[in-house]
Amino acid sequence: SGIGVELIDPRTVVPLDSATIFGSVRKTGRLVVVDEARDMCSAASHIAAICADQCFDALKAPIRRVTVPDVALPYSPPLEKALLPNVVSISDAVRRLLGKAATEGA
Repeated sequence: SGIGVELIDPRTVVPLDSATIFGSVRKTGRLVVVDEARDMCSAASHIAAICADQCFDALKAPIRRVTVPDVALPYSPPLEKALLPNVVSISDAVRRLLGKAATEGA
């Protein structure tokens, strides 16, 4: 599909290696944050907020967050799998960020 990504796995949120994240945002002009938590009050929302504060001038598109819906997470493994971020939901977020069509069948 001709799309390259720079993947950063921060490993910890405290302390957060914000310099690496900011450097990537300044280099690419874009950010997709993936988190297995809900969007509100999550590591994803914090990372998006600090990047918006520190790298706003470098952003070429709005920051995208891929998180679970704001619902109770089911115990059933198939239902849980359907709600957690996955290859399709992440690639769709990246494609939307770049103004491309979403993945077929998603």
